[in-house]
Amino acid sequence: MPQKKVQEFFITSRSISKIPSLSAFLLSPIRRYSDKKIGTKSSIVVWGFRPSSTHGEKIAKKRNLPIVRLEDGFLRSLGLGVHGAPPLSLVVDDVGMFYDSTHSSLLEKYIENHVLSINELHAAQRGIIHISTLNLSKYNHTRLCDIAPTNDKKITLVLDQTKGDISVLLGGADEKTFKLMLETAQKEHPNSEIWVKIHPDVISGKKEGYFNCTPSGIRIIKHDICPQSLLKRANIVYTATSHMGFEALIAGCKVVCFGKPWYAGWGLTDDRHPDMTDLRSRRRRKCTLEELFYAAYLKYSRYIQPETGKPGTFFDVVEWIQLNRDLKEKNSGTLWCIGMSLWKRAAVKPFLKTPDNKLCFISTLKNLPSKLPQNSKLVVWGSRPDVVDFAKRHSLPLLRMEDGFLRSIGLGSDLLPPISLVVGFHGLHYSPHSSSDLEQLLNKLEIDEWQTNRAIKLRKQLVELKLSKYNIGNTFHLSKNAVGKTIVLVPGQVESDASIKAASPEINTNLALLRMVRHLRPNAWLIYKPHPDVIFGNRKGEVPINELSMLVDQTAEDADIADCLAAADEVHTMTSQTGFEALLQDKEVHCYGMPFYAGWGLTIDQLPLPQRKRQLTLNELIYGTLISYPRYIIPGHSGFARVEAVVDYLRLQKTNSRKHYSSTHWLAGQWRKVLGLLRTLL
Repeated sequence: MPQKKVQEFFITSRSISKIPSLSAFLLSPIRRYSDKKIGTKSSIVVWGFRPSSTHGEKIAKKRNLPIVRLEDGFLRSLGLGVHGAPPLSLVVDDVGMFYDSTHSSLLEKYIENHVLSINELHAAQRGIIHISTLNLSKYNHTRLCDIAPTNDKKITLVLDQTKGDISVLLGGADEKTFKLMLETAQKEHPNSEIWVKIHPDVISGKKEGYFNCTPSGIRIIKHDICPQSLLKRANIVYTATSHMGFEALIAGCKVVCFGKPWYAGWGLTDDRHPDMTDLRSRRRRKCTLEELFYAAYLKYSRYIQPETGKPGTFFDVVEWIQLNRDLKEKNSGTLWCIGMSLWKRAAVKPFLKTPDNKLCFISTLKNLPSKLPQNSKLVVWGSRPDVVDFAKRHSLPLLRMEDGFLRSIGLGSDLLPPISLVVGFHGLHYSPHSSSDLEQLLNKLEIDEWQTNRAIKLRKQLVELKLSKYNIGNTFHLSKNAVGKTIVLVPGQVESDASIKAASPEINTNLALLRMVRHLRPNAWLIYKPHPDVIFGNRKGEVPINELSMLVDQTAEDADIADCLAAADEVHTMTSQTGFEALLQDKEVHCYGMPFYAGWGLTIDQLPLPQRKRQLTLNELIYGTLISYPRYIIPGHSGFARVEAVVDYLRLQKTNSRKHYSSTHWLAGQWRKVLGLLRTLL
C-alpha cells in the first residue's frame, strides 16, 4: 500500500521561518519557498493579513495552492512579543482569520458547527476557571491591578487598541468608532467612573493608540496591568474588536461591541455596529461562553510544551506560565547570596536569576552594604544560623536552598549541576521543627481531580522509568537464598547530612540503624544499600566490614536504588529520601527519624510529629513534594520547567549514565568532579 505523502508548508517570509517550534505548531515539516521543490500537497504559509503576506498570496494564486494564515494565539506568552518573547500559542487558519469579519474563518466554522461533548464542556469550564482565577491573558508579564475607583463608584471600562491594527480595520472599525464608543460610554453611564485602558504595545512605546487625547474626567490607565484583575473591577466594558472584550465575558462583565470581533453576534454581547446583517447571516446560533471558549482556546489555537517545543495543550501553557510567573515574583528584587563557592554560585544562578532582578554573591555578611536596596532578600545554602539570626534582626526575607528530589544523573558531591532545587522562606523540608514551606504546603493542600490524575501519572512514570534522586547504579539481583523470607531494605545515609542532624536524634548512624533493624527483624533477609557518596569516598558513613557481615545478608553497593526497592517488602530508614521513593512503589516504610514524608499517615513512625496535622493520600504527598514544592530547570532551555518535562529529560539522560559511574577508583572520582565542574560553569 503506498505511503501517504506528508503535507509540507512553504514559507515566503524570513521572519516567519524564525518562529521557534513552528513545525510543532503546524504538525508538519516547513521549508523556505522554492519553485523547484514545491509540490501539489503543499501550502503557502503567511502571517495573517499583514502587508508582507501579499507575496505569499501571489505565489499561492499563481501555483493554485492553498493559503494558511498564522496569528498569535489568545494565550500567547509570559512576556510581550514586541520584546522578543517567543509564542507558546498560534492560530493556524486555512479558511480565513478570526479577526476578519468580512469572511468566514476556521474559528467561526468551529463555533457554528460543533456541539460540545460532556468531556469538552468540562475542559472548557476548567479552562475558563484557569483564566479567571490565575488572571491569565494573551500576555502574562504584568502585576495585579492596584487601582481603586473614587468614592466607590461603578467602573465603565473602555478599551483602546493600536492604531491601524488589522483586527480593527477588518473588524469594521476606525478612528471614528473609538470616538463614538467613548462618547456613548460617557452618555450611558453618567454616574460611573470612566476608565480607558491603553494597549500594552502603546504603553511599551512600540505603537500608537486611538485615545491620545481624551476629555477631562476620564481616567487613563497608561501603565501595564493584568487584564483579568482590571476587568474584575469593571461592571461594563466597551470595545471595538479587542480580544480583551472576550476576557471581559470570562470576568463576568457586560460587553458592548462597536466593531465586529470574533465573539460578537453569538448572543453574548451587546452589538452596536451599524452593519451586523452580514455577520448574523453567518453566525446564526446562540452560544454559551463555554462553547466560544472551547472553540477559540482548545480547538482553534495550537500550543507547544514550553520546555521542549513539542506539540502541547492549553493546559501545558497554563501550568508553565503560572509556574514561571510565581517564581519570578518570589525571585524579585535584589538577592544577596551569602557564602557560596564558585561551583555553587554557578549551580544556583539558573534557579534565582530573572531578567528583572539582581543577583549579588558575597562571601560573608560583612560584605553586605550598610543600606540595602528596597526589596532585598538574603539567600543561603542549607541552614546558616548566623544568617538566620541576622535576617530576623533586620526583618529581611531569607531564602534557604537545598537539592531537590529529582536532582541529576550523578552525584552532587561529584560537582554535577542540579536540575532541581528546593527554596524555602520558612525553613527546609529536612528540619521537622522549622515549620518548613513543604510542611505548611502539605498541611493545607487540596488537589482537584486534574491534579490528582497528574500525581498518578507522575508516580507511574517514576516507577516505570526507575527514576530517583541521583539515577545511578546497575541492575540489582536478589540472592536465591532470600526466597521465602521478608525482604527488608536499609538505605545508608551520609552521617554528617543535615537531615540526620535535624531530624534523627535517637538513631543517627548507619550502624545503629542496622543494629535496630536486625533486632526488630531477626529472621528477615536484610539488604543494605550504602549511600553513593560514601561508596565513592566523598562523604562519611561507612559501616565496619566485620559489623556489616554480622548484620546484613546482602549488600547492594553499585545497584540502582529503584531495583532494590522493587525487590523489597519493607524499607527501614532514618530520614533517607529512599523512604519516599518506597512509598511510590507501595512498600511498607518504617521511619526512625522524622523525614518530610513521615507523620502524614503513610509511614510507620518511631517518633511523634504532632505539627503534621492531617492524614494525606499518597497522591497529595506526591503533588506537594514533587510538583508544587521544588524548582526545576532543563539545561539549555529558558525558564523554569514542570516536573513532567524533567522526567522526560532524565529518561533520555539516564541511558548513557551507567558507564560514567562504573568505577569507584579515586582517580575516576576526581575526573567526574572535573567534568561536573566544567558542566556547571559552562
